Amino acid sequence: MPHMSSESSTPDTESEAPSFACGWDDRGAALRADPATLASPDALVLPIWRGRPLIAGEDKANLAAGWVAADSPVLAHAGSQRLFLGLHAGHPRLAADISAWEPAAPGRSADAAAFQDAQEYRHPALPVDHRFADLRGAMAGLNPADAAMAATARALFNWHRTHGFCAACGAKSTPALAGWERHCPACGARHFPRTDPVVIMLVVRAGRVLLGRSPGWPSGMYSALAGFVEPGETLENAVRREVHEETGVRVGAVRFIASQPWPWPNSLMMGFLAEAEPGDEAITLDHELEDARWFTRDEMLTVMAGSHPTLRHPRRGAIAHHMLHAWLAGNVE
Repeated sequence: MPHMSSESSTPDTESEAPSFACGWDDRGAALRADPATLASPDALVLPIWRGRPLIAGEDKANLAAGWVAADSPVLAHAGSQRLFLGLHAGHPRLAADISAWEPAAPGRSADAAAFQDAQEYRHPALPVDHRFADLRGAMAGLNPADAAMAATARALFNWHRTHGFCAACGAKSTPALAGWERHCPACGARHFPRTDPVVIMLVVRAGRVLLGRSPGWPSGMYSALAGFVEPGETLENAVRREVHEETGVRVGAVRFIASQPWPWPNSLMMGFLAEAEPGDEAITLDHELEDARWFTRDEMLTVMAGSHPTLRHPRRGAIAHHMLHAWLAGNVE
């Protein structure tokens, strides 16, 4: 599955680390069972509404997460559960799921098959420049720590939403340890957040790079190949298998580049540079891809500059953007 890319035509001027890859001051694991920290009057809370974090600011290049005080009226929709993210800039940081809130004017419904939901939702108790928005559209403009905490909160709430019952006995489980575990009251089993490993790779050979596109993507959108790691498989072998399954191309040497948490829904993207075997560059598509192509370095320079007549570069902040920029700059070979 190629990693999704945006339609943006903004020229790239510098290499950027993938969004969500930054840490923050302290994840505070030892404080997750401390009631005083969770109830601190200095705590700041990030509301999440149906997977969309609260975003503050009108300048798309200079956004912030919409942290609110612990007594904010918007949190009345969350009930009592809070997720503890840790400590940052002198404050305990929490997140709250306010998906129970129903906007007065809901607007159009999100299309589950759409590449990105551009609809924004504004709560009447919040400032006018605050809105609940798709994190994929905001990630490149958020400061790195805010982006990382928002992605972490989104991934954890995804996990709670889909893992409400004990995998051992089937009884309903309950959140524990400030949202970082679920406990089963029937059999005593403890359950921990799930992260799915995904390999994403730039396949290169003789100054060219192999990119693909999935059905339903906007016209001209190509990105790095990607796929889930299977049980009993190394990361390197997952790269080789996925590339061959999707394109018929065989890969030899594989080298790690970077990683990125990706909360759609709960993945860790692990980026690699993969060298196609000599003489084995012919493409045979499987059922997952609509198309795959080899692109020259000069062609990709035009794409990344936003000046190609038909092709679009990967979304800024995505690991595919980061890896392509590093390859074009000669930082990875």
